[in-house]
Amino acid sequence: MPESPEVQALADFLAVRTAGLRVRDVDVIEFRVVKTRERPPSTLVGARVRGASRHGKHIALTFDDGRILVISLGRHGWIAWHDDREAEPLADDAPPALARIGFDGGSAMEATDAGSWVSLGIFVVDDPADVPAVAKLGPDPADPGFSRADFDRAFAGRRKQVKAILQEQESIAGVGNAYSDEILHAAKVSPVAHASCLDAAALDRLHAATVDTVRDAIAARRGIPIDQLKAAKTAAMRVHGRAGQACPVCGGQIREFAFASTTADYCPTCQTGRSLLE
Repeated sequence: MPESPEVQALADFLAVRTAGLRVRDVDVIEFRVVKTRERPPSTLVGARVRGASRHGKHIALTFDDGRILVISLGRHGWIAWHDDREAEPLADDAPPALARIGFDGGSAMEATDAGSWVSLGIFVVDDPADVPAVAKLGPDPADPGFSRADFDRAFAGRRKQVKAILQEQESIAGVGNAYSDEILHAAKVSPVAHASCLDAAALDRLHAATVDTVRDAIAARRGIPIDQLKAAKTAAMRVHGRAGQACPVCGGQIREFAFASTTADYCPTCQTGRSLLE
């Protein structure tokens, strides 16, 4: 699942590569991705890109006439970039392109989706907040204005598991399954602990880990080619996807726990008082 550090790197890449380019053609291969049927992406032909930005896990391209193309990457979506219109096609094992936007000069971007069901969404709007999922986003830990008050509104006193809150986009924007595992490990908090049961010290650690993990990852991904971001993210994980390996802090064995339609990778020694989650 794309998460804010990688999506921010993607937005930065597109901001540089697309600025000033005019849309030459649009090809929608899978029409289910178009969520604004009265304003399909084909209406952007002739418009010039002014900039690119990130909203949670969503990418927004702003055009000179004020319209905005929002791409919701969903669970398995991503963007592939071609500098040459005649570039070699993607490898056989690459995710399929569901939409393609060509620009004057021959460059093009493809919106891909690697899932077994279509989670990618494309919107043409006047404001990113016209996209319901963007309108509902909570505060973003990457934002310099993210405050302890923002964090407390998301967590303090809630009778809900902290891992679920971290992934709840209405509470904290941009964090998914992988970075929630990393945050909880850094904070030494169990993924199944209820926020209302955390003492002040645990909340302090969780707040610091949330901010530091997201911002450090964004800094680490900066400048990495977009087709290498997934590999860079995987390589940087300390506990997520590392079940059976040694914890980098204590040397204990990292465990995987499946619950509530998700999974968590955690260290029993660091996070659960040596108890195994079942």
